Formats: sequence, structure tokens, C-alpha cells
Amino acid sequence: MLYVLLALCLPVLSQMSSSAGPEVVFERIRNAGVITLNRPKALNALNLSMIRHIYPQLKKWEKDPETDLVVIKGAGGKAFCAGGDIRAVTDAGKTGDSLAQDFFREEYILNNAIGTFKKPYVALIEGITMGGGVGLSVHGRFRVATEKTLFAMPETAIGLFPDVGGGYFLPRLQGKLGLFLALTGFRLKGRDVQRAGVATHFVESQKISALEEDLVNLKSPSFDDVGAVLDSYQNQLLLHTLEKPVILTPDSSHLFCWCHRLFEASSVEGIQENLKQDGSAFAQKQAETLAKMSPASLKITFRQLQAGATMSLQDVLVMEYRLSQACMVRRGKDFYEGVRAVLIDKDQNPRWQPSSLKDVTEQFVDSCFAPLGEHDLKL
Repeated sequence: MLYVLLALCLPVLSQMSSSAGPEVVFERIRNAGVITLNRPKALNALNLSMIRHIYPQLKKWEKDPETDLVVIKGAGGKAFCAGGDIRAVTDAGKTGDSLAQDFFREEYILNNAIGTFKKPYVALIEGITMGGGVGLSVHGRFRVATEKTLFAMPETAIGLFPDVGGGYFLPRLQGKLGLFLALTGFRLKGRDVQRAGVATHFVESQKISALEEDLVNLKSPSFDDVGAVLDSYQNQLLLHTLEKPVILTPDSSHLFCWCHRLFEASSVEGIQENLKQDGSAFAQKQAETLAKMSPASLKITFRQLQAGATMSLQDVLVMEYRLSQACMVRRGKDFYEGVRAVLIDKDQNPRWQPSSLKDVTEQFVDSCFAPLGEHDLKL
């Protein structure tokens, strides 16, 4: 969720203002419910008000016999959803305002509603899709990427962890790709988003409007019907699109191989040692990236994905709520320091506490995963 968009998006999020009109637009088009995230000047960043509008509408459509599928998209063409209102949550956490609890709690409840939605749910993830935008899309049955899609979960750069169910979907990607994405914040683009398994389909941007029209024209569609329409559009790819260079080539799965070999270890320190021993340019770059991240976040994230690999989405979200409160309220210092360094002062020089992996104890990590008793997330 928390929307570490780094140089690309953080300057935008630091000056977020509401666009004209409602922040979320709901439409019934024939038998389809269409959700449009409508904050294009803020890259459709997610706030608590939007969550509180989307959740009840989604539940209403789920029960409505005349609504057969839901399509969610972003306005403006630049982003599906680039993250969330990081400044508001930061300020709330500093003052003890309940937003630091409410935002995570209600967002995760919405993520679970998407993951358990009983009707076809199609997310058109064109443009920037990070943090909260991942939570609004990746747990649905269908996710459609285009050549303009940019996906990342770079939360370790500001002292957090890849939440919104990141502990569920990331370890289920091929090999160690999910762990690689979680620890480094690496950005997947275009077809690679679908090749990695984050998106279920890839469609050319110029055909998205026609695809949406065909979807809303379906009469009482089943999951198979929706899948067939999406498959037909994916199969229409132009030859020049297929020939464009990608990282995850069909024959070599280059990045998959690198990630599985270098990120196969029993600890973050083990990964660092793998990178050091490998010595390739790719390994060196990843080692340099990890050295910039919050050591505490790296260890929390490693444990999160280890545990989440065998947990249900619901159990993962309960776990991640505990982690959110550890970072925001109970034990976290790195989040506020990361926001200061990246977003406020922009010196890009966070002073992490602890400053090295060896000083992040198992006891500290254990404490971040501790139950919250009556304050635990209830789904």
C-alpha cells in the first residue's frame, strides 16, 4: 500500500489536491458496475474517503442480481492508482490520530472484499500501479496490463513493507521473483507485468476502450465468458508489440533465473552474500539497492513473505495489519525517517535505526508480528 513512488511519484503525492468532481465515480452500464478512480492530478492516489465509498458500493453490487461484473479503472491515462495519501497517514501517526489505524484497517477490509468477490472483477491497470493500487487490483480475478503499465512495491525504501496482501501474492509468483520485487522495489513494465503473473492479461493501450465496451455489453457473463473476451484481445497483439524487447523473454525467463538463484537464501544476509559472491553487474546493482533500504524493513519483509507463502489472504491481511501498527504506532521510527528523507526534505539520505542488518534482532522482528489482542484486524 504505502505508496513509495520514489522520484517518479512522491513529488506528486506530497502536493496532493482533490481533482474537480467526485474522487470516485460509480456507473451502472448495462449489467456492469464501473468504478473510476478520479484523482488524475494526484495519480489517482487512494485516501480513506475513497475506500469508504468503494467498499459499500462493491458489496452492494455483489448482492445485486442485475450486476454481473465489475470493472475498475483510473482516470487521466497516467495511472491506475499510484499509491495513497502518505502525508496524511504520516501526520496521523506522529500525533496518535486514529487515521493511522483506520486507513490500514479499512483498506485491508476492502482488499479482502476484492479477493473474495463472487462476480467477475476486472482491473484495468494501465499506467502507474503501486502500493494501494496493487491492493485494488491484484486480488481480483482479472488484471489487464498495457504497455503503459508500471508496477512496483517499493515500500522498503521508506521503512515499511509491501502490504495490501503483498505477503500473499508476492511469494506465489514464480521462484523468488516476488521476494526480489518486495525487497528491492524493482519496477516491472508493460508485458513483463503479465509475464510475471501480476497481471492475468496484456492488451494494447489503444484497445482498452474497445475491451471495456465489449465487457460491459456481455449479458449475464460467467468468469469463463469474461476470460474469453480478455483472451481474444490478448491474442490480437500486433507483431511489432511482440517483437519489442522485454526483460522476461519467453524462452530464457532471464529475470526469473537471476532472482531464483540470487534470492534463494534463508535470510537477508544470505541474499547479500549471494549477490557479493556472484559479482555480476546485475547482482552488484541489487546489492547497492538493498544497501539503501531500511534494514528493519528488509527483515520484516523477508519474514512476511516466508510466512505468507502458506497462509490464506485473510490471515496475511491480519498479519500485515499487525505490521502496519508496529511501523506506524508501536515500534516504528524508520517510516517517519524514510518519509522525511524521500518526501519532505528530499535529501535521499535516511538515517535508519538500526543502521545495519546485524543490529536488527530476531526479538525486534518477532515483536512486530505480535498479536494486537482486541485491536487485531477482524475480517
